[in-house]
Amino acid sequence: MLRAIKTFRNDEAGAVTVDWVVLTAALVGLGLAVLSVMSGGVETLSGEMSTSLTEIDPHEAPFNADGITATAPVTVTDPT
Repeated sequence: MLRAIKTFRNDEAGAVTVDWVVLTAALVGLGLAVLSVMSGGVETLSGEMSTSLTEIDPHEAPFNADGITATAPVTVTDPT
């Protein structure tokens, strides 16, 4: 029985698995930290874009957004 305990204690086959679990947990933690830092800025930016797109009336001024006007009239010709 004592020999089996010594063999089990000296066996290092599972040590690599423990290393990979620790490294994977560290990467997941880093990913969650980055996500929590960036989520506020992304949410704010998407809200601003949604507001800007909602305020544009494409029938009234399709090329006039925030004071930018088209310099020349746009003509579309039928290629047939």
